[in-house]
Amino acid sequence: MTKPLMRRGQRTDSRPRLIVTAVVLASFAAVGSAVACSPPAPRAHTVEIRNFAFAPAEVTVEPGDTVVWTNGDFVPHTATGRNDRWDSRAISANGSWRYVAPAPGRYEYYCVFHPGMTAAVVVR
Repeated sequence: MTKPLMRRGQRTDSRPRLIVTAVVLASFAAVGSAVACSPPAPRAHTVEIRNFAFAPAEVTVEPGDTVVWTNGDFVPHTATGRNDRWDSRAISANGSWRYVAPAPGRYEYYCVFHPGMTAAVVVR
């Protein structure tokens, strides 16, 4: 291997190269930590209504996630939150309804037409 030709009095200072390398590495680290700290994108969770029951009977979600109820029964149903937190109104056979999960807590709900149908949305 040959040495690069140097002119008389030329410095062989590697500090500029080290500075550039440090800046590039710091940039990658900053971008990586920004991505790692970003909250996850909202997700959709499905609750099936079939055989006069909500399945699953308890769904756990994050704030901002969407819960989608789909009615697989031949009669209408509702997903009505206790204390009037929300009300889907009648979800027809083969219909669906969606709701964006609020702040953390446990939210119990039922079907207005069939009060024995109960379930819960747990928001972490």
